[in-house]
Amino acid sequence: MGLVYLYENCYIDTQLASYDVLIAHIQNTPKLHSYFNVDFKGIKPKNYCGFLSVANQGYFIVPKIADENHQNLNIFIYMLIYAYDIKLKNEDLIESSSQEYHIYELFIRLFSDALLDEFKKGIFKQYITLQENLKVLRGKYIIEKNFNNFYHQNIYCEFDEFSMDNELNRFFLYAIRMFKKFSNYTNLHRCEAILDEVTYLNVDFRKLNIQFDRMSSRYQPSFEIALMILQRLIPMTQKSSDRSFAFLFDMAEVFEKFVGRLYQEIDSSTVLQKQGNYGSLVLRPDIYSDALIIDTKYKKIASRSDLKRDDKYQMFVYGVNFRIKDTMLLYPKHLVDIEDSLELGKGKDLITLRMKSLNLDFCGGYDGFICEIKRRLEEMR
Repeated sequence: MGLVYLYENCYIDTQLASYDVLIAHIQNTPKLHSYFNVDFKGIKPKNYCGFLSVANQGYFIVPKIADENHQNLNIFIYMLIYAYDIKLKNEDLIESSSQEYHIYELFIRLFSDALLDEFKKGIFKQYITLQENLKVLRGKYIIEKNFNNFYHQNIYCEFDEFSMDNELNRFFLYAIRMFKKFSNYTNLHRCEAILDEVTYLNVDFRKLNIQFDRMSSRYQPSFEIALMILQRLIPMTQKSSDRSFAFLFDMAEVFEKFVGRLYQEIDSSTVLQKQGNYGSLVLRPDIYSDALIIDTKYKKIASRSDLKRDDKYQMFVYGVNFRIKDTMLLYPKHLVDIEDSLELGKGKDLITLRMKSLNLDFCGGYDGFICEIKRRLEEMR
């Protein structure tokens, strides 16, 4: 059976051939409950899009950018490629638009290729402290442990060793073996073979505290890509014969990153997530430039009446504290164009708030899509 398309915030079609299997799997998998809404009408994906594999059937959850058509999938992939700065060759771009190409493979390829390139320049090693019972003294003699040393001809000592068996490489080995469960990409196997002297451990990537320095900084991009994949990869079974999993993105985050990177190219003064501290108040607008503050909102809205009071307060506080008079709430166009403005405050604290919708609909290739959306953004300035 070919890939099946599901749409965010749209109920899953009851006429779907695999409907009963999919619904039962979602209902019986607690890990998926936060990604789907369940009510008396049925089940629908929330604002999370990506790839879902259930009982060897693949599903694409794609954003509702325009009318329901497969071009929405291409647009979603283009947004991911640009938002997360994925460097792909032309042939990879062509494959990524194919409905047989899985989204998570894009990131696994990027991670594997980048890591293998760094390994070719030299495997990362660092000094680690070891304690062992040896025949000859090496490093520091440990008095207290030698008192109870049952191997009287040995010496318990502590020493430093320049080793590849360190925390960073253990993380890479853990990530590689996790990805191999869902991908057979050649460079994954090559990277694993290079790490043959590294101890395999289960890593809690949510508690990692790896610090990069001038010796290890070249591995930081690979680390960040692997971490990003692990944060979104949701294995749903322990059976080796069942490769059910999900690889899902929060569309609010994708939209923010996508627009932010585009706006940085439009206006060189743009700063993303600029932090301002005003007493105990910490402010961090999505997109800040010398003349405009933009906050992206991935939600459906049709007019000013749909604007939340908290959003108005948020933009007023941004404008006043950063001393920027022009602010904008930017939404994706969900079949409705938004074009409105209102004034917040008065006197020297008068802030203009514009409400705009960005039309993401496009039919064409990746380069054309980026140029066209950038042009639409420029027209909003």
